[in-house]
Amino acid sequence: MEHIYNFSAGPAVLPAEVLRQARDEILDWHDSGMSVMEMSHRGKEFMSIAAKTEADLRELAGIPDNYKVLFLSGGASSQFAMAPMNLLRGKKSANYVNTGEWSKKAIKEAKKYCAVNVAASSEDKNFTYAPAQDVWNVDPEAAYLHYTPNETIGGVEYNWVPDLTRYGRDMPLVADMSSSFMSRPLDVSRFGVIYAGAQKNVGPAGLCIVLVREDLLGTTVPGTPTMFDYKVHAENDSMYNTPPTYPMYITGLVLEWLKKNGGLEAMEKINVAKADLLYNFLDTTDFYHCPVAKPDRSRMNVPFTLKDTSLDGEFLKQAGARGLIQLKGHRSVGGMRASIYNAMPLEGVKALVEFMKEFADSHA
Repeated sequence: MEHIYNFSAGPAVLPAEVLRQARDEILDWHDSGMSVMEMSHRGKEFMSIAAKTEADLRELAGIPDNYKVLFLSGGASSQFAMAPMNLLRGKKSANYVNTGEWSKKAIKEAKKYCAVNVAASSEDKNFTYAPAQDVWNVDPEAAYLHYTPNETIGGVEYNWVPDLTRYGRDMPLVADMSSSFMSRPLDVSRFGVIYAGAQKNVGPAGLCIVLVREDLLGTTVPGTPTMFDYKVHAENDSMYNTPPTYPMYITGLVLEWLKKNGGLEAMEKINVAKADLLYNFLDTTDFYHCPVAKPDRSRMNVPFTLKDTSLDGEFLKQAGARGLIQLKGHRSVGGMRASIYNAMPLEGVKALVEFMKEFADSHA
């Protein structure tokens, strides 16, 4: 097949340039005689990779000096427990906003460690919108507020950052940014903790990136395992144990690619153009339907259904024959989903829209 466009929600498409470089370096990284997969994580070769990866991440995201950058294993799902373990700081409750499957998982895990106040939920409309902050019922005495800026499965994205100053105290804002991290500029200083699985926009599966404000380190709930203590990882520069070395290396290459292509400001423009192209088409036809409220549509994950669901299988078959793969929606919601992360080129979205038009015309 001449070209494949991979719309997988994760592990997701990586830049072709990055994959080519990794291929060329897989047996011998920079004349070291070793693959990165063989290197000691404490050797000078890998330490240089880790240092550059963190420096490039700090530069691209504008991470302030009073934030630690952690490169951890366990995926973002481990953070569902690590967040309350590290951030309760003696308090008995935490605020959570529920906008879909990943929010629900985070809430379920947090309930093992504290009382959870669900400050807002969009479950009343099947998680198809992001509740406006004016309707949130926030407990001002809770330890923190957690939300999911982009729900990968439902395709709902906050296009604004919650303002917690209105609640009268310094309540840390905690965000699971797994599927939107590094897709647009962000003001890290507005957050206490940001965590993200790398396998959407910045790397392969196996790595979770955590940004944590330094004043939040050091007060864990009793019984917290050493490996779940942010302070331990911060004090050891993410080397308390062997970190996910090869995913860190690939992430470093992706960050270099982002820098060469104009950084997050340039990437946001491309991501907006891709999303607009697909959503504008969806809004012109009744053959397809996007269930998400327009102000809250994700730039990263675009869910849609066919008017005649009996055609779903044929749609996926013909799309695959055209090199458009991984379009099947999540098993919990059905339909289709096109994930159009940073590495998905505009040409891929154009090819998808062209196919969707042809398919609709041939089944009108």
